[in-house]
Amino acid sequence: MASTPIRSLFLFVLAASLRCGAAAGYGDAGEGFCSAEPSSGCSGGPPLYWKATHPTLAPAHLQDLPGFTRSVFKRDHALITPESHVFGPLPDWINTLGAYLISPAIGAHFTMYLANMQDGSKSALPPKDVERLVFVLQGSILLSAGTETTHSLSVDSYAYLPANLEHSMISDESTTLVIFERRYSATEDSHPDLIVGSTDKQPLLETPGEVFQLRKLLPTSMPYDFNIHIMDFQPGEYLNVKEVHYNQHGLLLLEGQGIYRLGDSWYPVQAGDTIWMAPFVPQWYAALGKTRTRYLLYKDVNRNPLI
Repeated sequence: MASTPIRSLFLFVLAASLRCGAAAGYGDAGEGFCSAEPSSGCSGGPPLYWKATHPTLAPAHLQDLPGFTRSVFKRDHALITPESHVFGPLPDWINTLGAYLISPAIGAHFTMYLANMQDGSKSALPPKDVERLVFVLQGSILLSAGTETTHSLSVDSYAYLPANLEHSMISDESTTLVIFERRYSATEDSHPDLIVGSTDKQPLLETPGEVFQLRKLLPTSMPYDFNIHIMDFQPGEYLNVKEVHYNQHGLLLLEGQGIYRLGDSWYPVQAGDTIWMAPFVPQWYAALGKTRTRYLLYKDVNRNPLI
């Protein structure tokens, strides 16, 4: 058919773009490839999660293709890539632009969005009965929660704010947050607490039958109706279980690159990409490249699906 040469050319260009991105290492930084783990402090390299906030949008030979994007939306999943982000003022926040990546409009029961803060930025409260988790990708914030509690959060730190807890976040530098919000599913005598922590302080958990490393940012007890997992894969590692389950997911790749299967589709993904997974969509991941993959994963837990 006439379209076959065009399709073949596009696949060739896409494959070349992935090789180009891997060879470029950190793209716009001009640092070249660093074979050490990002957390090990490679000399002269960019800071942790730099690729998540400064992703390789497209190699030079793709930038002139009008309308090109890797973003995809389907009934049971979506891939939202950085060239598709649309930022606008966040309601009631001061000097802050946000990009909603996942929301109920897509079929989710939660929201996931980026918040870009600057010097003099200040957050607003979520709606009534809505809980919030904030994870710092770049920069730092000063979190005030309750009457007297103040915390300084830097990259790789996070805070869980129970529904209806008075709090505010301010920043005096360029800061990027990824934020999850959902209407709290209350149960009798369940009262979640304010939690402030960092990924490196969370223990590695056992993953029977799997090879990836797993950390959970929130307690696994009943008061909490969702959790955030941090999952690490070394190059060549992959999920052994081809998962199909009732839970929803919101995922942000923090480091690395690989292939994600969603339903019957297979997607090349890299740091900075966001994925929404509806209940029961088949899902599987394999890490590629020369550095680890790390992703942050929302998962609803501890509630009966009938309620």
